[in-house]
Amino acid sequence: MKVSDFDYELPARLIAQDPLPHRDESRLMVVGRGGGVFSHGKFKDIVDYLCPGDVLVLNDTKVIPARLEGVREDTGGRVEVLLLREAGEGLWEALVKPGRRARLGSRLVFGEGVMVGTLLERTGAGGRLIRFECPAGFREAIEKLGKMPLPPYIKKYPGDPGRYQTVYARREGSVAAPTAGLHFTGDLLERIKDSGVKVLTVLLHVGIGTFRPVSVGEVENHRMHEEYYEISPDTAKAINAVKDSGGRIIAVGTTTVRCLEASAAGPGRVRAGSGLTDIFIYPGYRFKVIQGMITNFHLPKSTLIMMVSAFAGRENILRAYREAVEREYRFFSFGDAMLII
Repeated sequence: MKVSDFDYELPARLIAQDPLPHRDESRLMVVGRGGGVFSHGKFKDIVDYLCPGDVLVLNDTKVIPARLEGVREDTGGRVEVLLLREAGEGLWEALVKPGRRARLGSRLVFGEGVMVGTLLERTGAGGRLIRFECPAGFREAIEKLGKMPLPPYIKKYPGDPGRYQTVYARREGSVAAPTAGLHFTGDLLERIKDSGVKVLTVLLHVGIGTFRPVSVGEVENHRMHEEYYEISPDTAKAINAVKDSGGRIIAVGTTTVRCLEASAAGPGRVRAGSGLTDIFIYPGYRFKVIQGMITNFHLPKSTLIMMVSAFAGRENILRAYREAVEREYRFFSFGDAMLII
């Protein structure tokens, strides 16, 4: 299967550079999983498409200020570090730029000594394993020195960094937001609960596996980077009860989909637990857990558009994307949303 099969034309003006003033005022395209007519509305009307007995599953990960600017201790040369994944006490897997000058054993200084990192080894994702020393504590150091790691297609966003967090973000560890969840407000979630829909949370810390570009020509040759996920026993029990009651499991975002499908224990069922997943979902994959998906509009030739194509059909999704372009929907992280049911 060719990566180019998932390409589409997108005018640059449709790439959202900032969020709308009100989260739930973004637009919503509703797409039938089996094809058919699309409907269009506002995200706040999503409650009309959910039924009593359904389960809405959120990823409650929280984005950390993962972009750090420092200098090399030996030369004073500028360096940028993007934290990817915690690998142990004081250890982080990270991308270092410029990478060719990031020699093993080098020491990087941040904030005039607030934090010092030592490059220990190379990682499979083209990054480095870094051991950090922070007299005042690592979390305190990155809160003071770090910046929100906005995607490169957002050129300048001087606004509130909290708008790149979901309202239900709780557990720190992601280097990118689970952006389908950015459309929810607290009031909207209460309306959904009041309608008889159960709202549950799982965890997947978003890392390079979610947003890394596909650099191969054949889809099957791409390898995902591992990301940490977690499902509690109570959440697993509640999800597993849905199949018996006739409700639907609707995942908010591709990261939630990856978490649920990685923990599948049979049709409509998941296992409680935690671990690392490198699951790669593309057309041909048989979904085991979810019956619906809320997602944003994704980059051409990305693993994310491959996932939604696996769920709703490649031609169906590309047709929906063409209609979204014609109707001038807003694309990517701060853009509009799609509900696939």
